[in-house]
Amino acid sequence: MMGAVRHAWLVLLLLGGCSLNATRPPSPPAAPAPAQTHPRFAPPPVGNSYWDGRLGVYVLKGGRDLYYRDRTYYRWSGGWSWASNPQGPWQATDSSGVPAGLGQRYARP
Repeated sequence: MMGAVRHAWLVLLLLGGCSLNATRPPSPPAAPAPAQTHPRFAPPPVGNSYWDGRLGVYVLKGGRDLYYRDRTYYRWSGGWSWASNPQGPWQATDSSGVPAGLGQRYARP
């Protein structure tokens, strides 16, 4: 009987201590950070970029309307063109020649 009473007091002390130490509610989970890379498509070999899942390409920072996926660069300048190097030479294409999400970004209504 005495062991049971001691055990009950120990449990009460431990539980009481837990409730006294809980001074604030848990923080909400942080919003996910934008993906910097994609598990299948490697980032461009040069330049600072991030993966845009809506467009399905890497967006090159500092490059106006310049994108990359699968060893190919894409750019928008009133129309689409592609190249294997960000300096060109550039080949004209239409939206069917670029990843679908990217083509939809500049689609005319």
